[in-house]
Amino acid sequence: MSTSAASPRVTDVFGTVSTAMVTPFTAEGAVDFPEAERLADYLVRNGCDSLVVSGTTGETSTLEDQEKEDLVRAVVNAVGGRATVIAGTGTNHTSHSVEMAHRAVKAGADGQLVVTPYYNKPTQSGVLGHFEAVARATDLPIMVYDIPGRAGIPITTATMQRLAEIETVLALKDAKGDIAATSEVIAKTDLGVYSGEDALTLPLLSVGALGVVSVTAHVAAPLFRRMADAAASGDVAAARTAHYELEPVVRAVMSHIPGAMAAKELLARAGVISSADVRLPLVRASEDELAPVLAAMAESSWEIPALNG
Repeated sequence: MSTSAASPRVTDVFGTVSTAMVTPFTAEGAVDFPEAERLADYLVRNGCDSLVVSGTTGETSTLEDQEKEDLVRAVVNAVGGRATVIAGTGTNHTSHSVEMAHRAVKAGADGQLVVTPYYNKPTQSGVLGHFEAVARATDLPIMVYDIPGRAGIPITTATMQRLAEIETVLALKDAKGDIAATSEVIAKTDLGVYSGEDALTLPLLSVGALGVVSVTAHVAAPLFRRMADAAASGDVAAARTAHYELEPVVRAVMSHIPGAMAAKELLARAGVISSADVRLPLVRASEDELAPVLAAMAESSWEIPALNG
């Protein structure tokens, strides 16, 4: 199993409502560390108790290693003590992932998000060996990230059971889109499970997930907080109401253009960040690409909280 009597509670490390943070850039294309600190503070004030830094939504594939380390350090500086900070350390190169785990410890991260090795398509034995190597490298708690749509392969339930036996593997971010498989993991391990698909958060909470690692929470963290708290207290009606309020917002952020692009555009339009710039191969959305995002937002009565609200 994944936790021992001496291990911290999963939510103490990974929280219940976590945002997979975008990475702000300056006009010159450099990481804007002060703005990252402001964004982290904004998200925590609006209900997040955990932040993932330099994950997929943070454009990790186009960040340099030192930028990732410095981003974690900046976010820890901004919100440490008020929220936990999770470093995205996973790559498809095991020794590189080990190096990033060491850097995350150095930067003060509370935990790490480690994705299935992508593109390589290893066997399940290879997946297990990868996570075992990262786990041996440090004592930093691990959230496994199962996302077959990007990695090219799923993590099977049998492999998740093996991973759950590793002392530092405490949680799973599930973006498999298979509630039956996720339910089996919840039933057969003591891993803390988190929704990795915003639209499926309430269904997963209803079968025992602890929370969500969300992109849409950039613009709607209070709604996710309300839904998670209602679900935890057994208030099904309130949780369902929040779920339906979130539906058009989730659709706006997650259905039309990459989530990093949509979240940045909406945050910039609301004055929360100064620029929606992204790094190649991502580019700013055209007006035509942005139109369905804005149309979905217009269906909702939700207003993005002000930066200093």
